[in-house]
Amino acid sequence: MSESRQWPLDGGAPPKGSLAWVVGVGAIQGTGGAIVRRLADAGMKVVVTGRTPEKVDAIVRDVTDRGGVAIAAPADAGTDEGLQPALDIVRREGGLHTAIYNAGGSQWRPNPLEMDTKFFEDVWRTNCLGSFIVAREATRLMLERNGGVLLFTGSISGVIGRPKLTAYASAKFGQRAIAQAFAREYGPKNIHVANIIVHGPIDGDRLNNAFPHAKDKRPEDGMVNIDSIAETFWQVLTQPRHAWTHEMDIRPYCEPF
Repeated sequence: MSESRQWPLDGGAPPKGSLAWVVGVGAIQGTGGAIVRRLADAGMKVVVTGRTPEKVDAIVRDVTDRGGVAIAAPADAGTDEGLQPALDIVRREGGLHTAIYNAGGSQWRPNPLEMDTKFFEDVWRTNCLGSFIVAREATRLMLERNGGVLLFTGSISGVIGRPKLTAYASAKFGQRAIAQAFAREYGPKNIHVANIIVHGPIDGDRLNNAFPHAKDKRPEDGMVNIDSIAETFWQVLTQPRHAWTHEMDIRPYCEPF
């Protein structure tokens, strides 16, 4: 492939052994873990970043046991300094093809008056500022190889502000703006930027451990399967330039909207 036709211009799977960076990885049975597995199963080398080294190491072992390649890079994306250890590893591996920002979560309080400033700032750092820092650094590396894919895990709270979620919604609105701005700025430079909105309860360890009976209260197939989320990311990642998705949402059939 000539330099002028660098992936992902023509779509399809990225070259075997190409580098992916997934930021915001926690439990093995979580959205980040599922995305890491899907990319590794497709032959990508995946740098795994999360705030808890033990969880990151567990996912790397899981990928390795499946025959894939993953590299542990624990870090906190909420500050330049916190992200630096992971960024150093990504730069060492070189030739970044894909970056996915999955950090965040639906943090809430009973009402806005019970949201202290630190809570608001922490939610913003995780969901919005971290998105920008990772997007900026990943884009710099992708421009060096003339292309790449930058994906964000979005939320319906980035489209609709709802009660109890003032801090989270404002951060996700900001993340959505970052995705739009980067898409307009770098899409013409062969960087596919997309915001994948997950609307509904996610059938992963985070929710199931915190609320063990939540699934029982939902209709059958009423929660979003983590492997289906990962497959959606993969399908967007492999699109050709003449049919790039910028934003899409996925939800269970029973989720109101």
